[in-house]
Amino acid sequence: MAIEGPLKELGLHDIFQLLDLSRKSGVMRVTSHLRNNDGLVAFDGGAIVHAEIRSNPHRIGEMLVNAGRITAADLERARAIQDKETNRRLLGQILIGLGALTERDLERVVEAHITEVVLELLSWQEGFFSFAEGSPHAVPRHSRVKIRTESLLMEGARRIDEWSRIEAHIPHLGVVPMLAAMEDGELPAQLDLLPGEWEVLAYVDGERDVRRIAQGLGRSDFEVARTLFGLVTTGICVLHDAGAARTARTSQGDDAGALVTAAELRLESGDLTAAREAAQAADALRPGEPRVHLVLARAHLREGRVADALEEARRAA
Repeated sequence: MAIEGPLKELGLHDIFQLLDLSRKSGVMRVTSHLRNNDGLVAFDGGAIVHAEIRSNPHRIGEMLVNAGRITAADLERARAIQDKETNRRLLGQILIGLGALTERDLERVVEAHITEVVLELLSWQEGFFSFAEGSPHAVPRHSRVKIRTESLLMEGARRIDEWSRIEAHIPHLGVVPMLAAMEDGELPAQLDLLPGEWEVLAYVDGERDVRRIAQGLGRSDFEVARTLFGLVTTGICVLHDAGAARTARTSQGDDAGALVTAAELRLESGDLTAAREAAQAADALRPGEPRVHLVLARAHLREGRVADALEEARRAA
């Protein structure tokens, strides 16, 4: 079984669900030219066993140090051993052999990383995917972690809801955060922030946009946007949108595009009624838009209305 296509026609949520229900094994690759990013997910019997993304290429050693599971000295010692081995073992297994790490701690860190990568990929609405069925063991795995795809899809739906709240202040990843003090010249008397908030704030220079900050920190777009959302709502940061003037002059066609995007997000979160209403509103502004009919087709399909789904798919063609 080999499937591929653009994400606008078949979203990752639906693809993951298909692979889960059919208990497929293989490797999926996802590419987004808009984000200048790509990722990989390995499946074993429908469960997710590995995931990586180019924008967050943390190696297992750094992840373990950042999570506080091992020290930098432990990591250096393990790497020195690995460099001397003819048949190089995985770093995690060396650390376990040294007694610096437990199997369970390794699994927790790997599972957290896989989860974050998959949730990041599930947020992509644009791009191209391909899935090749076969053994996932060609992909190097640091642990025996197997994550239920269904649980990640549920978390992905919850995250989409949270994104909708964040978007009230951060409409897209191209906005540039800056210190509120840059506008009035006064710094807050005292800032009581969490370590993760300080790390994000250190990258706020009035030039980097949200995506570049996430890439610099090696974190997901969602994690950085959520942190900036808190900094903005507390008045520590403000946002500059270079496209704000253009947004103010949004045409009716652009409004339709926004409605289609909203419909796609509602569909991914499982709110079929809201998805249908947004799609129908977009159709009123831009009749014949293929994306509108694709949303309606997917909504009908999830309700088991196959004939209606086929008709909408025909209109989208």
